[in-house]
Amino acid sequence: MLFLEYPPCSTCKKAKRWLDDHGLLYEDRNIKTEPPTKEELSSWYRASGLPLKRFFNTSGVRYQALGLKDRLPTMTEDEQLTLLASDGMLVKRPLLIDGGRVLVGFKEPQWADLNTTKTEL
Repeated sequence: MLFLEYPPCSTCKKAKRWLDDHGLLYEDRNIKTEPPTKEELSSWYRASGLPLKRFFNTSGVRYQALGLKDRLPTMTEDEQLTLLASDGMLVKRPLLIDGGRVLVGFKEPQWADLNTTKTEL
């Protein structure tokens, strides 16, 4: 599994603690210092089945400063993916990629479906 987080984020800390408490192995990646690429985001977006807007950190300072609430509806999918890839702080976190499964944000009931046995990376 790939776990993308912003280490100071309290929700990310909670999610990471949950993974550790359940004995799940994962590769940890700082979303600010190593943001996802456009190709990764495109792949995860398609695999998730979620609207692309769900991948934006709508409560983030950067999102608000760029006025994205009003801009996103007029942007193409390609423009949105390019923007997301330009700054990891625009991406909703944490992100957990487990094979073809993509979880955006931490909601324990969704995460509870993860394989709770230890697996190799």
